[in-house]
Amino acid sequence: MQLTIDTQTDTYEQAIAAVQAAYGLKPVAVTSGWADAPALALRPEPADLSGEDLWEGWTDQLLFQTIASLTSGARAVLRHLVGLGGRGSYDEVREHFVGHPETPIPQGKIGGVVTSFPAVRRRVGPDNKTRVFEVDDRIRVYRIEPALLEGLKRAFDLADARPDLLRQEPVSA
Repeated sequence: MQLTIDTQTDTYEQAIAAVQAAYGLKPVAVTSGWADAPALALRPEPADLSGEDLWEGWTDQLLFQTIASLTSGARAVLRHLVGLGGRGSYDEVREHFVGHPETPIPQGKIGGVVTSFPAVRRRVGPDNKTRVFEVDDRIRVYRIEPALLEGLKRAFDLADARPDLLRQEPVSA
């Protein structure tokens, strides 16, 4: 990429905005009065998500914070359940991850993987006791509150766009 700034006609703010746009950063300077201003490719941020209540105090921002705080295995399980429409049997989820190419979870370990949900919930979420993810041991089903599915999809879209914001697992040697 080549960037040309004319120091005779461009203002300092226009030059800074052009550099920020070239690197995909949010512009500090307003470029609306600049006729040749480059198109701004904004980098999505968690603050760009809605803070409106979806259900019981949960917002898109809190859902993203939850996703970002989960272990990679728990995040993969939650994403899979969102893809299933918010409900999946224990066996169905376990079988999906046993030979999974990106996030394999051994057969007897799925319960341990999802234990990060309560730990994250204690730190992230509304002040009430509601959960994004529930386990019904009686009928062996994982369930997501239906009112939160669309918000979780938006949160996963941001997670896909900004993996740098997600909890990273330690690198094994």
